[in-house]
Amino acid sequence: MSRTRRLSRTSLSEKAAQRLTITLLLAPAIVVILLLFMGGLITGFLRSLGYFPLIGLNDFNFAAYTTIFTDNGFIRSFILTFHIAFTSTFIASILAVASAMLLRPAFRGKRFVQFIFSLNLTIPHLVGAVGVLYLFSGSGLVSRLATGAGLIDSPAGFPAMVNDPWAIGIIIQYVWKEIPFIGVIVLAILLSVGEDYESVARSLGANRWQAFRNVTLPLIMPGVVSASVIVFAFTFGAFEIPWLLGSTFPKALPVLAFESYTDVDLAARPQAMAMAMVIAVMSSLMILAYMKVSRRYVRS
Repeated sequence: MSRTRRLSRTSLSEKAAQRLTITLLLAPAIVVILLLFMGGLITGFLRSLGYFPLIGLNDFNFAAYTTIFTDNGFIRSFILTFHIAFTSTFIASILAVASAMLLRPAFRGKRFVQFIFSLNLTIPHLVGAVGVLYLFSGSGLVSRLATGAGLIDSPAGFPAMVNDPWAIGIIIQYVWKEIPFIGVIVLAILLSVGEDYESVARSLGANRWQAFRNVTLPLIMPGVVSASVIVFAFTFGAFEIPWLLGSTFPKALPVLAFESYTDVDLAARPQAMAMAMVIAVMSSLMILAYMKVSRRYVRS
């Protein structure tokens, strides 16, 4: 009995030492997160509540939130930003899953095709945005090719795909950029799982679509959801692509917040911070939704 107690105490002490080691190793990252991220978030939240002593604002209130939520321009910007994030994430996820399924089986030249597929992961978003600008603008390559092929009378007749109210150019850029990001994650899951489960389903009479829907999709869904949450949160809060390819009105929410923050009138800072808090809340809601979905798949 005493030997068992000694072994249990030794095991507990080893676990405690392991936990302490992990805590000490994570401490630098935790300190950076608390100081930079949480510090900035708290400061921004206080500014959004009207607490800005530098310009004489010392009273806490919700005037900034009241102002933006009753502003038609803000509502339209929010809807546009959600449309950009949701549409680009949805399209990129579908195409990424399809690409991963095509890249899973072995074939000649597979490594080269995978390299080409993941190549634009290293390309900055701004470079891709410039490419979209040169390809799909009114005077871009596609409009000139369409004119030469007789599809349209002149480049001016090319449909607006850049700086347009539907944000088509922005969505094209995000879809092009995020397909390999989601696809690489899904492909890694597919290769680790293998094809045994699908083979069993096929042997029991399921066709390809039934095997994919009932077997493969549930296996890869946690990875798809996690990657999609990251993509949605990024595209919802990104500034540079909507600033370069977006329309003048309505503007994407990050662009609107930036312009309000850089306004010469410092009294507009609380409204800018309130917009930033809305973006942060949306990202947090996506994380909570992902955690709920992931728990459901773990239970199943």
